[in-house]
Amino acid sequence: MTTDIIADMLTRIRNANLVRHQIVRVINTKITFSVVTLLKDEGYISSVEEIQFSNKKYLLLTLKYNSQKRQPVITGIKRVSKPGLRIYVNKSNLPNVLSNLGTAILSTSKGVITNNQAKKLGIGGEVICYIW
Repeated sequence: MTTDIIADMLTRIRNANLVRHQIVRVINTKITFSVVTLLKDEGYISSVEEIQFSNKKYLLLTLKYNSQKRQPVITGIKRVSKPGLRIYVNKSNLPNVLSNLGTAILSTSKGVITNNQAKKLGIGGEVICYIW
């Protein structure tokens, strides 16, 4: 069993992208569901489906690829805040991923949101990951 569910989810997505898999199965928790919903809203994945297998709940993610060459939409994904070293930012130090071509996902008092939403709300929080 893994202790860092978010890192496990991001690694599964990264590995599936490298070998051009269409579907990825990740463990369903509140935080993974929130992050995956943000990825879907931002256009990095196509769809999310909840399934139950062997009395455990999972999420099936359908990854997005560009046109005929099947280039993945997600070119990079990086875990920032880890269980051993939490990274927090305030509203004046919100991350900027690749000059706003990428997205930073933050855990805040308003829930799990992107860096652009945090700028609009004027709040900071824990930086979960970067995706571009």
